[in-house]
Amino acid sequence: MTKQFMNKDLFARDFLASIVVFLVALPLCMGISIASGVPPALGLITGIVGGLVVGFLAGSPLQVSGPAAGLAVIVWELIQTHGIEMLGPIVLAAGLMQLLAGSLKWGQYFRAVAPPVIYAMLAGIGVLIFAAQFHVMVDDSPKGSGIQNLISIPQSIYKGIVPGEGTTHHLAAVIGLMTIGSIILWTKFRPSKLAFVPPTLVAVVLATLVAFLVEFPIKYIDVPSNLLAGAIWPTTATLGRMFDLSILGTALAMAVIASAETLLCATAVDRMHTGPRTDFDRELRAQGIGNLICGAFGALPMTGVIVRSSANVQAGARTRLSAILHGAWLLAFVIALAGVLRMVPTACLAALLVYTGYKLVNVDNIRELAKYGRVPIGIYFATLIGIVATDLLTGVLIGVGLSVVRLIYSLTHAEILLEIDPTRNRAELNLEGSVTFLALPRLAAQLDTIPAGSELHVHILKLQHIDHACMDALYAWQKQHEKLGSKMFMEWDDLMAKHHGSRGEAGREQPATAQSAR
Repeated sequence: MTKQFMNKDLFARDFLASIVVFLVALPLCMGISIASGVPPALGLITGIVGGLVVGFLAGSPLQVSGPAAGLAVIVWELIQTHGIEMLGPIVLAAGLMQLLAGSLKWGQYFRAVAPPVIYAMLAGIGVLIFAAQFHVMVDDSPKGSGIQNLISIPQSIYKGIVPGEGTTHHLAAVIGLMTIGSIILWTKFRPSKLAFVPPTLVAVVLATLVAFLVEFPIKYIDVPSNLLAGAIWPTTATLGRMFDLSILGTALAMAVIASAETLLCATAVDRMHTGPRTDFDRELRAQGIGNLICGAFGALPMTGVIVRSSANVQAGARTRLSAILHGAWLLAFVIALAGVLRMVPTACLAALLVYTGYKLVNVDNIRELAKYGRVPIGIYFATLIGIVATDLLTGVLIGVGLSVVRLIYSLTHAEILLEIDPTRNRAELNLEGSVTFLALPRLAAQLDTIPAGSELHVHILKLQHIDHACMDALYAWQKQHEKLGSKMFMEWDDLMAKHHGSRGEAGREQPATAQSAR
């Protein structure tokens, strides 16, 4: 770290990048708090800890940590179930689990989630955030479950269009639409010299100025002058409930999803730059320590976040200093200018999250999955529907379960197709998939139907794996039927490679039958 301060070029790059990240993080920290059903102060605390603490310890130097939209749904659900006073203990427990997992070097395993499940998880979170925050955008309240929020969107549209007697829903809707419109217009038409200014910041500033100047009588966010006054400190009673099975289950879900999101984000960040690669176990330990601290304050849980991380890389950051400094700017702003934050309309931040939720449902991801067939698409929509209809954890478990079933099927499924042409005295045997002892009866039955004296051509281009039992069946057929005038044509080295799992293993440990078959 000392070298980074001494290198003026690095310091300048990181300093400027930290300003950009701070400008992106400030509205998101407050907006995600609202989506989670907690005061904005709790999201700001998490953003500060993500910079000042996790920034120092992170295994991914250019990744930025803070409150994440991906956990907003879990936090909202746990508050409805257990109360906001249990947020701190649950985040504490999740942090301990992450710290233990990182110490046991389990970092890589959290990345082992099938793409359809990851894409569907992001889309499901996007749908839930969109549906809930649409109501908040008109100064109304979410209606409960994801399905209820979706069904009742027309009611909120009506409230936003038709002014009711004594209500201000339509004024909040004006601020919300102005926010979304500003984001879209700035993204498309911003001057190249101002490309570093985040669209979300422009939208929040514009909407806040309009609401302030016109004096709209709508809801505004509440940020305490003393940030620590907004903390919800765990008590002896709430800490004692940490060992309840339902609490531990929620903490485990939070730890798994937060870790998967963090490490997948770190992988994406690695692709954006050519600097040091991520140490996944160190990153997991850093996240665990960060969540331990956030839990102690009763604040929101944190993850590595892709929007702030990509802004960090694109702004020219070179070291972890930029992530650390962004936390310092958050802290300084909250201490010195808390009154400014109280001028921000709630509808403005809700609109920001409506737009974020929309962007999370990325149609390009569906097109990418479609390249691999209908099964990944089926897993994607099953997971997505499960998340929206039930809850995030249940939906993800549905996706993981279907992915495991698909894996088992692919490992055991075999296609054995035989075509016999009696006019040419020729047979074509196509082996596809994984031909193991489970497929041996079918393979043997097909081989038995080949007339004596035939030429058997075996095609293994689409074969993924063959075990010893089925190889022996082929060797035995060739040895027995050569005496009857039959011939087998096949690339034995390629077949052996399919058995060992790589072409580099071809020719090793070949049984005597393989040698004689050449």
